[in-house]
Amino acid sequence: MNQSPRLRSLSVALVLALAIPAAAQASTEASTGNEAAQARAIVKNLLKDNAHFVREMKEGHFAGLKKGQQPRATIVTCSDSRVHTHALDKTPDGDLFMIRNIGNQHATGEGSVEYGVRHLHTPVLMFIGHSACGAVKAVMGGYEGIEPAIKKELDTLQVPGKNTKDDKEVMDSVQANVNSQVANAMQKYAPEMKAGKLTVVGAVYDFRNDYKQGNGRLVVVNINGETDAAKIKQAPVMTK
Repeated sequence: MNQSPRLRSLSVALVLALAIPAAAQASTEASTGNEAAQARAIVKNLLKDNAHFVREMKEGHFAGLKKGQQPRATIVTCSDSRVHTHALDKTPDGDLFMIRNIGNQHATGEGSVEYGVRHLHTPVLMFIGHSACGAVKAVMGGYEGIEPAIKKELDTLQVPGKNTKDDKEVMDSVQANVNSQVANAMQKYAPEMKAGKLTVVGAVYDFRNDYKQGNGRLVVVNINGETDAAKIKQAPVMTK
């Protein structure tokens, strides 16, 4: 029996109403399946790389590490995936006491930093910013709508720049943030510095080559509050 135009329209609408959720569910399941496959591949790759590390390093590599740690430096750097220890130290195991957070901040890693300085007694505390830092860019551009936990960490960053599209202004803000972190640490660890037990260093890891000193260069921009490039070169920790 032929349906009226109105009934045909209702039938089509009903089919679409049933089909769209089913299609959406199928799409979600496919997406979830794809993400699960990606996660499996990532974990598998990490374990494979770790197995290679175990084979390469042998048991002897870990002999000294079993007895405890005596790192040479406490390093505070950004969580950014483009910044890693292999750019700072060929053999970081046991060498570097690493603290990582967005914006390489003293405030959000204060307890960890204090442990490195006052319990592990590292003679160097180094803050390392980096080119194109997302945390610095966020503060420069405004981040009012971001998640509360992230906002809480960004609130402790103070940078001068506002133009996030200007590479030089971003780099100036990155460096200003490093100087700010050094200043905060110098205030807290003044007794250790006065006793000659601690040097506080600020540096920028420049993978973009914004400083024109080579991609991946670690550029020291602050030593114990001194930011003049010529004086930094003549600082005791920089000369033979």
